[in-house]
Amino acid sequence: MLRIAVPNKGSLSGPAAEMLHEAGYQQRRESKELRIVDPENEVEFFYLRPRDIAIYVASGQLDIGLTGRDLLIDSGAQAEEILALGFARSTFRYATKPGTISGLADLAGKTIATSYEGIVAAHLAEHGIDASVVHLDGAVETAIQLGVAQVIADVVETGTSLRNAGLEVAGEPIMQSEAVVIRRTGAEPDDPKVQQFLRRLQGVLVARTYVMMDYDCRVEQLEKAVALTPGLESPTVSPLHNEGWVAVRAMVPAKEAQRIMDDLYDIGARAILTTAIHACRL
Repeated sequence: MLRIAVPNKGSLSGPAAEMLHEAGYQQRRESKELRIVDPENEVEFFYLRPRDIAIYVASGQLDIGLTGRDLLIDSGAQAEEILALGFARSTFRYATKPGTISGLADLAGKTIATSYEGIVAAHLAEHGIDASVVHLDGAVETAIQLGVAQVIADVVETGTSLRNAGLEVAGEPIMQSEAVVIRRTGAEPDDPKVQQFLRRLQGVLVARTYVMMDYDCRVEQLEKAVALTPGLESPTVSPLHNEGWVAVRAMVPAKEAQRIMDDLYDIGARAILTTAIHACRL
């Protein structure tokens, strides 16, 4: 039975559970449940603190886990990313008082407050910067005001919290994070149970990204239409009862669907429809 770690709370928890449900896996009904078994899919889920998941997976007690790339790197655990999941995206950056720092080299000799000591220490070491790192749990914006540090390193989304604290971002981003699937470093890469799990999640990612498009067009316009909707391998083309017309079906990127429909209409295509894809295997 495949043993999988899942975030039990926070911004990763809800989207992770939703994706697993879309992939056909049973999920817990109450937030107090710490373990459930999905016998039909031969999977056992353990609901753990997101920060602890990489450590459990690295120990070999659990086969794989869903966590944040930031938490994986910060843990320093012997685990590796094997699939990006496309949600819980965030950017890590340094921030300080305006006009204090113009580039990474200016961090030398400074004290940096952060909740992600592992990430910051590794980033500083990578660039040969000698600076002190202070670990703080929770919000770190007040660390500069209270004199604990001259710089902070934290997740930056809109930047509103920084501006409210009288701070501004400094230098290039430390890293880009998102939810990922991880496994123990050195684990068997071709484990069939793990590969099946990954295929299911990849199917969800594709289903969220594409829609199925159907339309009718005249034969003489088919090449132009196919150029607009090439599909993954190629579109399905079927003759219609009315001579000179064909029906076409292809997967197209969801974010481009409206533009493609307009372009198809302009070349004479009609009965243009899009439908959601709920599951797929490519």
